Amino acid sequence: VQLQASGGGLVQPGGSLRLSCAASGFFLDYYAIGWFRQAPGKEREGVSCFSSSDGITYYSDSVKGRFTISRDNDKNTVYLQMSSLKPEDTAVYYCATRIYGYGPSCYSGMDYWGKGTQVTVSS
Repeated sequence: VQLQASGGGLVQPGGSLRLSCAASGFFLDYYAIGWFRQAPGKEREGVSCFSSSDGITYYSDSVKGRFTISRDNDKNTVYLQMSSLKPEDTAVYYCATRIYGYGPSCYSGMDYWGKGTQVTVSS
């Protein structure tokens, strides 16, 4: 099982970026998959998550209305479209999936993580 995140970079406030997370070794549409971020000095937080059990998509309050998670099952890839970016969105972004784990929410129990991709929002 591997996850490869890409698409980060430097963007001005108000701009957009699309992150990609390519999965291999499993079919991502069978499992919960989410995006997380960690800013310097802060705890990692869940940003968006797609639940395979109920088909519901979740977003944190801080990104709701600005970020959109989507999947391309043919490419076995999940995306995070980020718009109206703010300096406080600056962080390393990770994708993760729950294959064997367990947890009470879509974000919990993730047991496979990709390497992060840096997103910097600055003028």
